[in-house]
Amino acid sequence: MTDPSGVTHWEGPGLDAWQAWTPAEAAQRLQTVGVSWCVVGGWAIDLFLGHQSRPHDDLEIAVLRPDFGAVRRALAACELFMVGDGEVRRLPTDAQPPLDKHQNWVLDVDAQAWRMDVMLEPGDADTWVFRRDPSVRPPRSFMIDRKEDGIPCLGAHGALLYKAKAARPKDEADFSACLPHLAPEAQAWLAVALDQVQPGHPWRARLG
Repeated sequence: MTDPSGVTHWEGPGLDAWQAWTPAEAAQRLQTVGVSWCVVGGWAIDLFLGHQSRPHDDLEIAVLRPDFGAVRRALAACELFMVGDGEVRRLPTDAQPPLDKHQNWVLDVDAQAWRMDVMLEPGDADTWVFRRDPSVRPPRSFMIDRKEDGIPCLGAHGALLYKAKAARPKDEADFSACLPHLAPEAQAWLAVALDQVQPGHPWRARLG
């Protein structure tokens, strides 16, 4: 989502048009995409927990930047809009988002509803890279999980690292819900990552 108070340019319907797909609905539309993708954000937490713990305003997925074209072709019935720096702009057909933009909203044209947020991430097929600090780069196999229903998602330890920056009430709730279920190696990784990117973060003490 984006903060409407700082908007300088907006194309497409407003924020009230968000009617996000569920992860299962997104997976159905991406089943033939042919590239790796994963659910991130709040829905990644709920896939980790195995149930929906709270309402979600949107659905975020992440793909490697070079794979964006394949995802766009799989969503050919939709239009994509670049989001960032106070702008929501229609992405021209076959155009690639500029390197300083990573967020792309998916508009269901027929319904005039926002369905999903496609995040472009660095890294490659073997290495996951934290967008906010590229020196954090564990193996992708350690960071991406695939649930029993086949939906790929960012592991809770990765989702929480992103959530740690804002630590909104819903992020605090997500951390508390996940902590008892995080594997020791995931807790240890998150502790080290927090020490690196946000020294002194209050979650650090609870990780041991």
